[in-house]
Amino acid sequence: MSNSSDPYPFLERDLELSRGCLRIMKERGLRVQVVTKSDLVTRDIDMLSCMKSTVAITLTTLREDLSLRLEPKAPLPGKRLDAISFLVERGVPVSARIDPIIPGINDLEINYVVRAACQAGVKHIISSTFKARPLCLGRVCSAFPEEGENLRILYRSGERRDGYLLLPAGHRRMLMKEAQRAAIKEGATFSCCREGMFFKKAMHCDGSHLIA
Repeated sequence: MSNSSDPYPFLERDLELSRGCLRIMKERGLRVQVVTKSDLVTRDIDMLSCMKSTVAITLTTLREDLSLRLEPKAPLPGKRLDAISFLVERGVPVSARIDPIIPGINDLEINYVVRAACQAGVKHIISSTFKARPLCLGRVCSAFPEEGENLRILYRSGERRDGYLLLPAGHRRMLMKEAQRAAIKEGATFSCCREGMFFKKAMHCDGSHLIA
């Protein structure tokens, strides 16, 4: 729950559809991993703490101003870090998704974001670079016009895979190596997603190995 759409959108506060799904999973003794950007996941601690579960929380920046531009409808970074601490303190293992990393926008924060996540209690870091469809790249460039032209140049010199534009392989490897070094320094395990790269110390890409 879920890589393609967040299970804790704003409407979940009233609809409680994801909470209902968790209830069914709990009744059937299923293992569950929640992937979200929202601190609303803490509402369901009564079930998550009694299940074989783990939560992956996306954390792209520590800057509120950047978060508002990059993810305008998502909770601010401080709330996500508080959610990590809340879950960990109550026995739910948490991984952090430092994703996506976008050159010129949040790449200089990698070490700081990893450190903050680990200080909040994260034991596993997952990272990935921005993989853009042409329309999506246009939106990012419009939201960050000062970095837009450099981004277009970088992605034009990269590669295409399954309809996505990727950074050049060397640039992606450099960013993932930096994230890996930061994770290891903080005592966390590391993996990267959909980069076509293998790291010897990497665990499961999605952090599901944290489920007890």
